This record gives sequence, structure tokens and C-alpha cells, in this order.
Amino acid sequence: MTKNFSALPPAGSDCPMVNFVNLISGKWAIPILYRLILLNDPVRFSDLQRAVSPITQKELTRQLRQFEARGLVVRQVFAEVPPRVEYQITALGKSLRPTLDSLAEWMRENAGEMELSLP
Repeated sequence: MTKNFSALPPAGSDCPMVNFVNLISGKWAIPILYRLILLNDPVRFSDLQRAVSPITQKELTRQLRQFEARGLVVRQVFAEVPPRVEYQITALGKSLRPTLDSLAEWMRENAGEMELSLP
């Protein structure tokens, strides 16, 4: 039996699934987003780093910059000494919650079949 791939978009074309994976790629992307969604309040960088431990400062900064550039997170800098920076999930970022909840539920239901242990 041959498969008909003509209905699929051509390679290199805009694919929503590839775009989504690129959006949340990286070991820490989903844990960062999910914690910001659950907190639903401004959070200081150091508090977020502790919540997503053991992420490095460099990796957290890199990921937050990507989220900010994509409109998922807003960054607010306060003119204080020492400087204070807070991050908060945007409405666009919050709209990912049902998707992330669904992924988490799928993992809970299927982890045993994949021989994965969940915390």
C-alpha cells in the first residue's frame, strides 16, 4: 500500500507543528512557561530561577529573552538599587495553558508504557 503525501504541505513550508516545537524547544522552555502561567503574577528572576532549579542563570536569561521577543512574557525593569527585574506571562502566554495541561495529562497517562518515571 502506498501513501499519498500530496495532501501534506511541501517540505519547508509553514507547518504549525514545527512552529510550535520551535517555540517550546529546549529543556527548560515548558517548565519556565508553566510556572509563569501557574504563578500568574510578576516574578523576580531569582525566584523564577529557584522555581525551575537547577537551571543556570545564562539559560534562564536566554529562554526568557526568546519568550519576550515572541510576546509570551513581559519584562519590567525597576530603576532601583540594586536593580529589580520582574517577568510576567502575557495573555498570549496564558493561552498555552490548555495545551500544556493536555501534554502533562498525556504524560501522566502514558509514562508507564514508555518506561519513564515522573516526579
